[in-house]
Amino acid sequence: MNKGFRQGQILKIIGARQIFTQEELARALKELGIPATQVTLSRDIRELGLVKTADGYRQLPAEASGPALDDVIGEYVQDVLIAQNLVIVKTLPANASTVAVALDSEELEEIVGTIAGDDTVLVVTPDSATAERLRARLLGILSA
Repeated sequence: MNKGFRQGQILKIIGARQIFTQEELARALKELGIPATQVTLSRDIRELGLVKTADGYRQLPAEASGPALDDVIGEYVQDVLIAQNLVIVKTLPANASTVAVALDSEELEEIVGTIAGDDTVLVVTPDSATAERLRARLLGILSA
């Protein structure tokens, strides 16, 4: 198992149930077929910024990083198109990554993931209805 996958599973586990000890976390990972030593879990907990609370391990809120979505949409986006469950965001050249970072940092439930090129961001949504809603939302920001 690679570290990124293991850490992603840790976040899913602590988001789904209360985990109070590294031993409980190791057991939960083992149930998923992911072996992890105490040393590995200590490092993962530190790298993920997890803290012990009365409700078990929780991730500290992420500090705001990257550009605000409203700002980059207004500044760099030229068009928003749809292809089934995919939203295609056309940007000025060399600005797709900036737009993708802003979309990712918003952690919108409509977005499964993004891929950025030079002037295009491919946004994957769960279905075409969600893609339509996301397009409307982005166009609303663009026209404001």
